[in-house]
Amino acid sequence: MTAASSASRSVRGQVTSVVSAVREVAGGLLSRPLASYHLVLSLAGTLTLIGLVMILSASSVEGYSKEGSAYGLFTTQLVFALMGVAVFAVTLWLPVRVFRRLAAVMITVTTILLVLVLIPHIGIESNGARRWFNIAGLSVQPSELVKVALCVWGAHVLAARRRENASLKELLIPLLPVAVIICILIILEPNLSTTITIAIIVGALLWFAGLPIKVFTTFALVGGVLAVLLSFMAGYRSQRVLSFLGHIDDPQGAGYQARQAGYALANGGVFGEGLGQSRAKWNYLPNAHNDFIFAIFGEELGLLGALMVVGLFCLLAYVGFRIASRSVDPFLRLLTSTITVLIVAQAFINIGYVIGVLPVTGIQLPLVSAGGTSALTVLAMLGLMANAARHEPEAVAALSVGRRTGLARWLRPPAPVPYRPARVPAQRGRSSRGPDRRREQGQVPSAPANRPAATRGGSPAGRVGSPRSGERGAPARGGVYRGAPSWRSRATAGRGTAGRGIGGTGTTGDAGWERTARLRIDYRTGYSANHRTEPAPRTHGRDRRGGSAGGGRYWA
Repeated sequence: MTAASSASRSVRGQVTSVVSAVREVAGGLLSRPLASYHLVLSLAGTLTLIGLVMILSASSVEGYSKEGSAYGLFTTQLVFALMGVAVFAVTLWLPVRVFRRLAAVMITVTTILLVLVLIPHIGIESNGARRWFNIAGLSVQPSELVKVALCVWGAHVLAARRRENASLKELLIPLLPVAVIICILIILEPNLSTTITIAIIVGALLWFAGLPIKVFTTFALVGGVLAVLLSFMAGYRSQRVLSFLGHIDDPQGAGYQARQAGYALANGGVFGEGLGQSRAKWNYLPNAHNDFIFAIFGEELGLLGALMVVGLFCLLAYVGFRIASRSVDPFLRLLTSTITVLIVAQAFINIGYVIGVLPVTGIQLPLVSAGGTSALTVLAMLGLMANAARHEPEAVAALSVGRRTGLARWLRPPAPVPYRPARVPAQRGRSSRGPDRRREQGQVPSAPANRPAATRGGSPAGRVGSPRSGERGAPARGGVYRGAPSWRSRATAGRGTAGRGIGGTGTTGDAGWERTARLRIDYRTGYSANHRTEPAPRTHGRDRRGGSAGGGRYWA
């Protein structure tokens, strides 16, 4: 017993040392300023390559039997993947303020496309659904494009509510009416699976924007009831639901795909049959390259391969929420968290109905299932996420150091612009009661001209309007941002007590700084319009997350 216990202790000690070493290495890698950015790039490339390989394997038999070539569907997916890489680069390179300015245009154009696709002889009808445009031999699905537009526009609208106590009306309008219109147009195609994803986008936006839990729960219940009703409005949908619930035993009908997917996963075992050795793709499993590609993945690569895919999406969820929690821009926080929820939710819904724990819905596995427009939009979303990762305070500080010359000047994206919260103008009713009004009347003495700006505004230099540890809306350490940002406190903190304001004569101290800031900061986006010449603010000590002052100086 003594020898066995000592051996057990030795094994436990070795395992503990290995775990601690791995934890230390992972912590060191994640502590780098560009860790989130590199992780997004790696995950996007890995999932895209895995998807292309699995689509080639799953579609080869069907493609050869129908078109005489095993590479037909793979070639189409490869073209869309290359286009997606180009869109990824565009969304990575463009400044954040450009997306905010184009948000309304994006949602308007995609909504018009949803209307046009319903018109006969314009939209293409296939299997009783009118969802696609045929452009140069490629099928484009506008309901996929509207996902990106809704994420960007919704985050822009909610981030523009620069009030600490935003009313329920300000949170819901115009986001909810526009989302309802989009859902109605998509239902008319019909396309219930995409309608579910639109509901996920709206729910994520409202949740992270700080919608009260009671109201959010009410909307979630109403949405669930509507989804159930819509699922029974069409015969094939109700058959799928009843088959999942066990009320219909039709292995050759409504439950055929789910049953064959289970057979494929069971046939794969732990280690799989080998890449390209699937039997289900020989016309046993319909849509093996699309909705049920995870079954082919599990059959060819086994349980270990399937767990690898699940692990990649779990890692994507971690990276997305990490970027959201570290972002200082409310727009990027909302956008990144919503994109993360959307991609991960689609992945696990697809995996759920393939393994038999959810009814079949037709939602694709992002970047892995065949679908050109879907791959294009997901890569665009990941490009936005990578752009947000480059705007983390530590990443901004790291990328702003040094001068790029030669080939790196053209290949590397431009340096990110540090976010600065736009000053919210004071309400007209408050001006007569505030200290500035009394100061103008001579009732309150002005601050001495030689008084340091850091103490006159009530906040350290370079930390004008920075959130405090207990302030509502400040991103918690290691957590996900939820709740409306404290716009009033951020806009008024450290404003100073200059006498005549920005437009007056003789601005001094904080007023002079504020005047310079107004000249260089875009009030609609909060980003500097002349960031190359704007000096970085000086900070002292450590930021509120425990990092160095250089990493926390851009926190708003």
